[in-house]
Amino acid sequence: MDNTYHIDVKVKTQYVPEQSQPEYQRYFFAYTITIQNTGQIAAQLLTRKWLITDANGKIQEVYGKGVVGEQPYLKPGEQFRYTSAAMLETPVGSMQGSYQMKADDNTLFNAHIPAFSLAWKAVLH
Repeated sequence: MDNTYHIDVKVKTQYVPEQSQPEYQRYFFAYTITIQNTGQIAAQLLTRKWLITDANGKIQEVYGKGVVGEQPYLKPGEQFRYTSAAMLETPVGSMQGSYQMKADDNTLFNAHIPAFSLAWKAVLH
């Protein structure tokens, strides 16, 4: 397998009760993402695409330039970590998506963000 262009994405999530209002169907989740360039060529993150799905099947599509106002440039072996958040109308949901990357040789490629769960532990008995 060619690993010239390869980005590894790891995610940790957390329910944030201080920002949530379950009585109004507002469930706030923070997520911390670590993006690591495990390929053989440096690349810059240009854009992000998210599909956020709640327990009712409602899907939000989010597109944007960079992440948290940055477009990190990662040499092989380097990583970038950031924290962001999502609001759902249900206590359980999921997110998945991709980052569009541009390698130093001008090749555009997508770094897949595997699906991960957002869950308020109180409903997971």
